[in-house]
Amino acid sequence: MTRTIGVAAAAAVLAAAVLAGGWYTGARPAAEDPPRDKFAGDRAPTRPDGDGGLKRDKFGEDRVPTKPDFKTFPLDPDRAVKYVQQLCDIGPRISGTPGMVKQQEVLTKHFEGLGAKVVRQEFKVRQRSQRGAVDMTNLIASWFPDRKARLIVCSHYDTRPAAHQETDTQNWRKPFASANDGTAGAALMMELAHHMKGVPSNVGVDFVLFDGEEYILDPGVPGLQEGDKYFFGSEHFANGYTKAKAGLPYRYTGAVLLDLFAHDGARLAMEGYSLRGAPNLVAELWRVAGWVGAKSFVNERGFDRATDVLDDHIALNEAGIPAVDVIDFDYKHWHLLSDTPDKISGKQMVDVGNVLLGWIQIQK
Repeated sequence: MTRTIGVAAAAAVLAAAVLAGGWYTGARPAAEDPPRDKFAGDRAPTRPDGDGGLKRDKFGEDRVPTKPDFKTFPLDPDRAVKYVQQLCDIGPRISGTPGMVKQQEVLTKHFEGLGAKVVRQEFKVRQRSQRGAVDMTNLIASWFPDRKARLIVCSHYDTRPAAHQETDTQNWRKPFASANDGTAGAALMMELAHHMKGVPSNVGVDFVLFDGEEYILDPGVPGLQEGDKYFFGSEHFANGYTKAKAGLPYRYTGAVLLDLFAHDGARLAMEGYSLRGAPNLVAELWRVAGWVGAKSFVNERGFDRATDVLDDHIALNEAGIPAVDVIDFDYKHWHLLSDTPDKISGKQMVDVGNVLLGWIQIQK
């Protein structure tokens, strides 16, 4: 989750930099590299097509106009929240750290134990502010891996190295649980995994957990100093799909990204880049939400001005995979130490899970 830091936090960052004699900032990107901070309504996607959206794959755009008969599943709200707690109890799960390795072991064992095929997509990156490279791993848990038409349910699962919205920089040294910012997405997939083998659909489904969404050690100072880069995992995944697509036996027909969705009182409005990059999928997903009674999906654009959130769905849309960001723009614990498991609502997780299961079922 990556909007620009607040004014007070920015001042604290600058003060810390001065006191420390400045950061080693490493190599900076070329001028044409797109900005990658999430809440940035004045930013444009990197590959606009003629109608102001992103290039997208037309395959799989036929949508169901009337309510079908869904098979319902007994998603367990208490168990879903326990999964959030289980992952947070590992401690910080920063890219390339033992905490992340432990989380990967927990998730792999869980998904494989429930019948998924798990693939590790391993790669190395060098962050702008760091001298050396760090190992990263996207986890892909596949259901019905032999099916040619496939959907993606995705989230990042790395935790930010520090709660950079805390105005007191001393708090940046404290462990950051990041319960709703990434962890809840992985936890909801853990709950869905109990039911995936029984979902009636003709498509395959890949749970994709992106590493390095916000491996941010230097957040920068707005207008003064550029910060680190976001979205390593989704860009690696999308680039690999683009390069290999012509020879692949399958094609992705749609993707739903989960981010800041799992708290009580969440309002999931329609995000701007999702509307431009995958308008049919937005309409479909919010229609399903109405059918299953998921009232947190509100039929309006988010943000008063631009509703544009740079997030992992951007890279997917650029790769021709229609992708939608399911996100609450106004989560008040975003990048604060208070983003802890007690803020998570099991009912809200189940509501979103029911939307995803309904969406999967209408892909006939």
